[in-house]
Amino acid sequence: MTDSILGTSLPVFIAITLIFMGGCALMTGRATARNWRPLWHLLPYALLLGAGDRFIIYALFGGELTLVSGYLIDTALLFIIALAAYRLTLARQMVRQYPWLHAPKGLWSWQERTEAKDGN
Repeated sequence: MTDSILGTSLPVFIAITLIFMGGCALMTGRATARNWRPLWHLLPYALLLGAGDRFIIYALFGGELTLVSGYLIDTALLFIIALAAYRLTLARQMVRQYPWLHAPKGLWSWQERTEAKDGN
């Protein structure tokens, strides 16, 4: 059943999409945040990573290249991984570079320091 939805076997999907291309998506999200790019830049990158993922699965493992459901699932997962890396990196960067303005608020966010508002 997974072959008809993903276009390849489950072990190949896990190895190529989640581990290999997921690592690429992780690096993409981190690089986008480190360069202060807006969030929407992740979408074209994720689309390209999804296309590259489909091609690797097709070329190396004989998967279906033009399977729409496989491409959408791969791209969505890669976008989620890149988005998580983007938010984590951006939150850390905001707190690290502007410690007098921002304090950490959980793992994915930051908040304004109350001392900065009071002027103390």
